[in-house]
Amino acid sequence: MPEQPSPALPNDVSIPAPPANAGPAYGDPANTAAPLSLAGALARVLQANAGLRAGALEIDAQSGAVTQAGVAPNPELATLVEDARESTRITTVQLNVPIELGGKRTARINAAQLGQDAASAELAVKRNAVLASARAAFHDLLAAQQRQQIAGESLALANGALAAAAKRVLAGKNSPVDETRARIAASSVKVDLVQAAGELAAAKNRLAALWSGTGRDIGRAEGHLDRLPAQASLPQLMEQLKAAPALRLAHIELARRQALSQVERAGQVPDLTVSIGAKREQQAGRNQAVFGLAIPLPLFDRNQGKLHEALQRSEKARAELDGARARLSNELAQAHEALAVAREQAQMLNEDILPGAQSAYEAARTGFEYGKFNVIDVIDAQRTLLQARTQYLRALADAHRAAADIDSILGAPGAAQTVE
Repeated sequence: MPEQPSPALPNDVSIPAPPANAGPAYGDPANTAAPLSLAGALARVLQANAGLRAGALEIDAQSGAVTQAGVAPNPELATLVEDARESTRITTVQLNVPIELGGKRTARINAAQLGQDAASAELAVKRNAVLASARAAFHDLLAAQQRQQIAGESLALANGALAAAAKRVLAGKNSPVDETRARIAASSVKVDLVQAAGELAAAKNRLAALWSGTGRDIGRAEGHLDRLPAQASLPQLMEQLKAAPALRLAHIELARRQALSQVERAGQVPDLTVSIGAKREQQAGRNQAVFGLAIPLPLFDRNQGKLHEALQRSEKARAELDGARARLSNELAQAHEALAVAREQAQMLNEDILPGAQSAYEAARTGFEYGKFNVIDVIDAQRTLLQARTQYLRALADAHRAAADIDSILGAPGAAQTVE
């Protein structure tokens, strides 16, 4: 926002007036990359995030497991040659066909399908987390842009105060100590500006890392940081938690483990092998049909170890479901509280503290120009205003981050979009 010059005063001793509020921020002017919106950032994440691509590939891989689970065992072609002498040789050729009993094939298919469902649910959880991280990083970027703008404006005000203090010292109206203090204050704001630039670069890198890019790919971020996210009541959020993707994943994992237990239980039933073939007796000059039936005797190996392992893993999955429910409830309550606190801080800063700090600075600046206050009063008022505006930006960013955490737990907006 353009600076508003104060009225002309004797000896031309004046300090530029600060903007009334922090308007839209701009990134590095040298960066010629296209502006980035929140929707554009989310689209880039969905398209290029490596973790989401890996999750989609896992779902495709699980489809192969489902196909394989439904395949019947291969038959076996066996040949038996008795006697090395050709005149008395007996040759037997037979086909052995295994027949699965106990519902093994159905149990395998069910377990494999649940494995594919688990991969889909895991991708949904990962997608929610990535999109929530992208939204939080985008709003952090907006805050970093505005912090840099505020630091630049503060430096202009500090330089104006320094120039005014220097004129008063030359005119003999102030002590040289006041000029030194004003110079130190301006240098301190320069440090803030350098720090803000570093925070802006880091915020760009964090956001770009979600699509395996770099901060140089991001131009100006365009958004509305000052629009506080809405907040539902905690009971409403807890009700929505029942359908949370992470809980759905835990439920599917429990069902998958139970299905694997059924696979091992079916493995206790012996399979049959039916044989059919022909025998050629060379000496007698005749062929004979051969029929056979084989069944293992479960005297020692009854698959008891694998069944025990599968049953215990089912109980483990049940315990993990209970743990996930408790953990998500706690995380949701914490995020809800964090959002409430950040919203309250932002509203208090915007409605009470920022207007007061602005008025105090205006009064100190005007009083200094008319000789009623010294430069220290102006510097203190300017520092207070800078701190209030920085706290306001931090509260806004905290509110958006807490809202993103809630979305990550319950299911982020846009989570149903397809990963290409």
